[in-house]
Amino acid sequence: MSPAGALWMRGTFPSSGLRGPGRGARSAPAPPRARHPAAPGLPRCPVTMAERRARGPLQRVQRRSRELRAQVEALRAESAAATPGQREPLRLRCTELKELVVENTKALHALKKADEPAPVGNYSQRKEEEEKLLLRLSQQLQKLLLVLDQDKVTKNYPGGEEHQKGPRAEEGNEEEEESEDEESEEEDTEEEEDEEKLLDDPNVRECVAVGNFDAQQEGDLTFVKGEILLIHDKKEDGWWVAENSKGERGLVPRTYLAVPKEEEESQEESEEHIEVVDETADGTEIKKRTDSHWSAVRAIVENDTVEVLTTTGAVPAGFRPSMLFQLLEEGEEFRASYYLQPKLTPSQLAFKDLVWNSERNTIHPRPTRVSLIVTLCSCKMIPLPGSGVRVLSRHVRLCLFDGSRVLSNIHTVRATWLPKNPQTWTFSPRVMGILPSLLDGDCFVRSNSLSSDIGILFELGITYKCNSTGERGELSCGWAFLKLFTSSGIPIPSKMHELVLSGGTPYERGVEVDPSISRRAGSGVFQQFMSLRKQPVLLVKVKSPSVHSKDILNFLPETLVGGMCYIHLLVFYRQILGDALLKDRMSMQSTDLICNPVLATFPQLLDQPDLMDALRSAWAEKERTLKRIEKRDQEFLKSAFVLVYHDSVFPLLCSTFLPSYRWAEEEVELSRWKVIHDFLKRSQEKDGTLEYLLSSGNTHRAFDISELAYDFLGEVRENNPGE
Repeated sequence: MSPAGALWMRGTFPSSGLRGPGRGARSAPAPPRARHPAAPGLPRCPVTMAERRARGPLQRVQRRSRELRAQVEALRAESAAATPGQREPLRLRCTELKELVVENTKALHALKKADEPAPVGNYSQRKEEEEKLLLRLSQQLQKLLLVLDQDKVTKNYPGGEEHQKGPRAEEGNEEEEESEDEESEEEDTEEEEDEEKLLDDPNVRECVAVGNFDAQQEGDLTFVKGEILLIHDKKEDGWWVAENSKGERGLVPRTYLAVPKEEEESQEESEEHIEVVDETADGTEIKKRTDSHWSAVRAIVENDTVEVLTTTGAVPAGFRPSMLFQLLEEGEEFRASYYLQPKLTPSQLAFKDLVWNSERNTIHPRPTRVSLIVTLCSCKMIPLPGSGVRVLSRHVRLCLFDGSRVLSNIHTVRATWLPKNPQTWTFSPRVMGILPSLLDGDCFVRSNSLSSDIGILFELGITYKCNSTGERGELSCGWAFLKLFTSSGIPIPSKMHELVLSGGTPYERGVEVDPSISRRAGSGVFQQFMSLRKQPVLLVKVKSPSVHSKDILNFLPETLVGGMCYIHLLVFYRQILGDALLKDRMSMQSTDLICNPVLATFPQLLDQPDLMDALRSAWAEKERTLKRIEKRDQEFLKSAFVLVYHDSVFPLLCSTFLPSYRWAEEEVELSRWKVIHDFLKRSQEKDGTLEYLLSSGNTHRAFDISELAYDFLGEVRENNPGE
């Protein structure tokens, strides 16, 4: 036999002829499992001629993976109809398959392209696909093992009640109380069925753990018996997305959960958390949510102004007050300045996302699970508000979202439109000079979230002003959600996506942006087709960043959404931050304030896009004067950036002539633009700002040294008040 054939024979595995139970049955938590040797006497797969002719190591691993996948699928199908007595041999089979998957994964990791006897196209991509397949098989087998172990445990219920169904539970009274036992068993069965139904009720969000569970793999959530968990997603496969009291999320097995006793006894009280609080024009119910964004949803529901506008026909029935604007108004948690600050480790003794690379004398780049470039192309067929409403701004807000919670900062891009066609919005218009960052439709998205439901939430909005009352407000003209991973965990392809907009809020379903379009449509096929063409849509292009762009993005925080036009400025800030916190500090235990105006004030620019554009313009002028050798010197570039910052935006932040930034105020925006333009022009004429700042015609607001000092512990306490 050839070496290749011998290697394949050692890696074969027995076929399955066993049956096992489905994973829906409930049980108490399983004890730690021991590894079992392969069951003796099981047949092995024969080696075919095609297998002997495998041309390379990667092909052999691929063929072995396909065989393993077939075995796992067969085992999962057979386990659905197994009886309790068949679980033990089935569990042995599952354990052996898991070991074979691990062995094949190790063999895959040991492969090298140089070992192939012939050239293999897309070698790295094929190897990565095989690794994903083996990881998925390992996860399926691990979940199946948890179900097959349930014969070894007894069920425990919260509240101090004990139910023992063994034949020896009450040996002495079996004959005397046989009828009572039968009645008790029937009652227990009915109670268990009722509890099962209540547990699967999508409106029941809180569950109690009936035993200890240790995370089996990345993405699982560890918990202890009696711990209360908040369920965010009750998946059909029995693995639910849960959150503990510390805010940690992960997958938990349904068989380890039960309904809390107090919730079971007082169902009316629990229904207060899911009561209907509003109804849309189409009769769609809005239910209260138990997540932290309910305050924003409640503000939307209780907004009487929009209800009046809808009733009078000033806005379509699917319009709502902007949920993302409400979140931005509630605090700093959803602003980019919040995510730009470094995060501490749980011990608070080191920085989690800021690590120094002594070899390259800079911070370590940090790749993330999600690193994409999203381009907003256009919005079509967006309904127009009535004549009683004046539109001040049309824009799109986007953020990372998992179906229940916002996972990142909220980034805003303003749209442009032509008076002849106001239903079509466009982005990134051609302008003289640099494109304002507020109009730039090219955005980057970064996240290290392990959520399988993570995606991008797009909310189209307008800032309006009532002509009769002069009242301002923010309306959502529809929303769309683009999931970033398929059900099998594969990233979505890079392409153009046409997203149909939904009305209401992201927590409502079945609401149209403009229900009148469907009502006017006839019953014919052509009428229905024309109705679909009139539905509002958002066109976005999603692509992976280039190698150069990815290298730049890896210097940014793990979670951030922003404009591509100013990522180089964010990188400068992070590098200066690394120098101050990791390189230049005399002691890592020092908590003294760091006198650095750039670190202290730069995050403010993220909330004032016109000042960010001023810094971009000033730095672009400086770059034109740099020599090629100077552009390669990172230390020189950082020092030049600090000088440009001090000569441009830093004096403007303290100027009394610059009005406070206000969103969608045309007069304020023009006034600020004039002050910024005049200052930069005089700064260039004087070759610096010192002479201009010392002139008698300038005044600046008073400030103290604390406003120029960077207090990183203070930033941590402000951003994480609960820690």
